[in-house]
Amino acid sequence: MKALLCKDFGPIENLSWEDVLDPTPKSGQVVVDIKAAALNFPDTLIVQGLYQFKPDFPFSPGSEGAGVISAIGENVDNFEIGDKVSFICGWGAFAEKIAINHKQLIKISKGMSFELASATQLAYGTSYHALIQRGRLAQNDEILILGCSGGVGLAALDIAKAHNVRVVAGVSSKEKANLCKQYGADEVVIYGSNKLDKNGQKTLSNNFKEKSKKGAFDIIYDPIGDCYAEPALRSINWKGRYLVIGFAAGEIPKIPLNLALLKGCEIIGVFWGAFTGHEPKQNMNNIIEIDKLLKSEKINPFISKKLPMKSATEAISMIGERKVLGKVVLVNK
Repeated sequence: MKALLCKDFGPIENLSWEDVLDPTPKSGQVVVDIKAAALNFPDTLIVQGLYQFKPDFPFSPGSEGAGVISAIGENVDNFEIGDKVSFICGWGAFAEKIAINHKQLIKISKGMSFELASATQLAYGTSYHALIQRGRLAQNDEILILGCSGGVGLAALDIAKAHNVRVVAGVSSKEKANLCKQYGADEVVIYGSNKLDKNGQKTLSNNFKEKSKKGAFDIIYDPIGDCYAEPALRSINWKGRYLVIGFAAGEIPKIPLNLALLKGCEIIGVFWGAFTGHEPKQNMNNIIEIDKLLKSEKINPFISKKLPMKSATEAISMIGERKVLGKVVLVNK
């Protein structure tokens, strides 16, 4: 089989697509022939040694995928060879095969494509957990979503609109703004891609407030951080919930905590990976609810590109440069 290999932490261009031994399943594992794997922002971090987890070398990036079970180890009785499944793996999905614990698998619903199945769990799992459990989403809430055109941002928009909530999208370009409007955003703020000084941050905060019907937001969903975080927090409503998803724009912001005091608001961390380990039953319930929304067509994941798996290096570079709209999926022929 072939796999994209990271042999040392460093530049993305150092990754190589090469032959490796086929995996064999240990007790509790199955082997999945990977048909599709979705790209996520942590993929660019993990190969540079910038992510929370640092796998042993060599490893393949890629944290979610879908395919067909081709081999089953001992102590697995809930799957059969030929079953179509999706999975979350942390790393290892940018390859032709993977050996994985059966508890990390979900059977794909009838009629769902491998591409769609591979692109749903992480982005929608993160956003559903963020909005429903951490954000305590209510129908009269008004939400600001930063980085709204990316994978988790569009998923948050999709889920919020499925719950009939008003959404203002924050994006860096007109192209991204148009996508968010097509996807259901009620208003859009374009904040550009340049670093903002204090005056620029003040202007942005006012722009956010002007787009809110309430003059402030009940929930702010922030996967980008950097200089955009403080202006967003300044636009939060009394007793609002500020959801910290990640820092895709670069720097981890230093937030003046007096803002939390003055706004009576909550600053809430959302680490979906840790949540799935600590609360597996709740995560499974979330996946069931997401599947219901998919089947009823209340949500519609946006896959902007499909690339050959061997082009994974190019795809990872794209997401690192914030050039990805929605989800990019890598496929094995």
